[in-house]
Amino acid sequence: MPASRRTAGRTVAIPGRTGAAVRRPGSRIRRPALLPAAAVALALTASACSGTDGTTATAADAGPPRAGGTLTLALAVDPTCLDPQQYGLNASLNVGRQLVDSLTDQDPATGEIKPWLAQSWEVNPEATQFTFHLRPGVTFSDGTPVDATAVKANLDGVVALGAKAQIAGVYLTGYTGSTVVDPTTVRVEFGTPSAQFLQATSTVSLGLLAPATLARSADERCQGALVGSGPFVFGSYKQNQSVEITRRAGYNWGSSLWHKEGEAYLDKVVYKIIPESGVRAGALESGQVDAISDIQPQDEGRFEGGAYTVVTRPNPGVVFGLFPNVVRPGLDDDAVRHAVQKAVDRPELTQTVLSPRYKPATSPLAAVTPDYVDQGAALGYDPEGAKRILDAAGWLPGSDGIRAKNGRKLSFDVVFAPAFNASQSVLELVQQQLKKVGVDLRLRKLTPGETNTVLAGGDFDFSYLNLTRSDPDVLRVLFSTKSANRGHLPVGPLDTALDQQSRLNDQGPRYGQVAEAQRVIVERGYVIPLFELAQVHGLAAKVQGVTLDASSRLSLHDAWLKG
Repeated sequence: MPASRRTAGRTVAIPGRTGAAVRRPGSRIRRPALLPAAAVALALTASACSGTDGTTATAADAGPPRAGGTLTLALAVDPTCLDPQQYGLNASLNVGRQLVDSLTDQDPATGEIKPWLAQSWEVNPEATQFTFHLRPGVTFSDGTPVDATAVKANLDGVVALGAKAQIAGVYLTGYTGSTVVDPTTVRVEFGTPSAQFLQATSTVSLGLLAPATLARSADERCQGALVGSGPFVFGSYKQNQSVEITRRAGYNWGSSLWHKEGEAYLDKVVYKIIPESGVRAGALESGQVDAISDIQPQDEGRFEGGAYTVVTRPNPGVVFGLFPNVVRPGLDDDAVRHAVQKAVDRPELTQTVLSPRYKPATSPLAAVTPDYVDQGAALGYDPEGAKRILDAAGWLPGSDGIRAKNGRKLSFDVVFAPAFNASQSVLELVQQQLKKVGVDLRLRKLTPGETNTVLAGGDFDFSYLNLTRSDPDVLRVLFSTKSANRGHLPVGPLDTALDQQSRLNDQGPRYGQVAEAQRVIVERGYVIPLFELAQVHGLAAKVQGVTLDASSRLSLHDAWLKG
């Protein structure tokens, strides 16, 4: 349960930082044993679980839940693409999570994999074969069955999307195909061990879509041509304005982690797109909306003392950071990347432009992520040490204070999209910190679509991003040379560690490889970790039962409105 819960201006703190209070070098969060070698029989419970993660934003005096009503929720950015199998933006997945179900779910507090559409499963000792036994009687909202054939079509479809499946495609690395054993049994096979796959089946990125949706074009799916089996069905999408979804009649196969059986309480959810953080906060205060996503640090105080609930949880996965393109002049020098690591004052970032809900990065992984290892000793603020490294490497200050070598200045751009509203403030402070050691950082603000185009083309020095996932294999997505490798990292020991951890079924050896990967990433300066993202959402007093899943995505099945 949360450490504290207040009835007025309530803060619902979501646990998940198990072990994070002790921030000593070498400390880590252990991951649960998610991949048993023998059969795992996990029967669906007859009633919903009691909410061991503490994610439920419900006041004790709210009374019994009631059905009906429309929840109006303001998003910070336009979802851009609603298809969860294609897109990884938080705003997109906070919509998609309501439309699609997953084979499994993940307990936010323990990391355990729990039943959802799959009632039970078996995993072979090599983690190359996963057999799922599906819940019978489940249908997509067009009436077609969620059966073994549909599961196979979805997995095959993700592979067919290719690069458009930005996150889901990586989860299926090594996938060789699925076999329909019978209508409710499907066997998924990989050519090489895939220890991460069971957890991947709990994510919205591998949420299931109806065969009719899979037959549509990728662009049509992005615009809302989506049929899922989830508790809500798609209504409409007006770019940069709104998204509407409505309750699915007859829904009766929710996650074993949810509180309520059967249909959702809400009749409808209307997402309004309000990018300006102050305007979004004002809309909640004035009653124009019932809830807002992404409360910005400067606005948090507006909701701490009144009749609001602040629902918050840290994002697991790769922290926000500067990701260098290591073939660019200057950044191809290990000494420069090492110096930049030392020049960033991470506590100043969180204390000055963020808030206590955001933690200074102490690893490429957020502390809530399974197998996180504290690398804080290597990420300490040491501007004098940074200067000495640059001096020794021949990068000397010019008349303007910016260092240069052989006529080339240490001047780099950073490409970013303002998906997190405080990003520009964070980067402006980093810009000031780097200037103190003679490094010029130029901010290059783009839309999410423009950012993807630039990163794919390679015309950038640093990218600025994060990636959420409650499994350490998230490192492979951003740092393996066998993935997109937009930073042009060289083949080397890091690939070995990332490959090995993805293949190891045993917790101990896998942890060792994940720990090694974190060490190498920091040592080689393959990312300049900045801070750990947190989800901070504000709810009016009448909004109850909103939860955040293990990936810190909104879940609205249990949400309801007080009369």
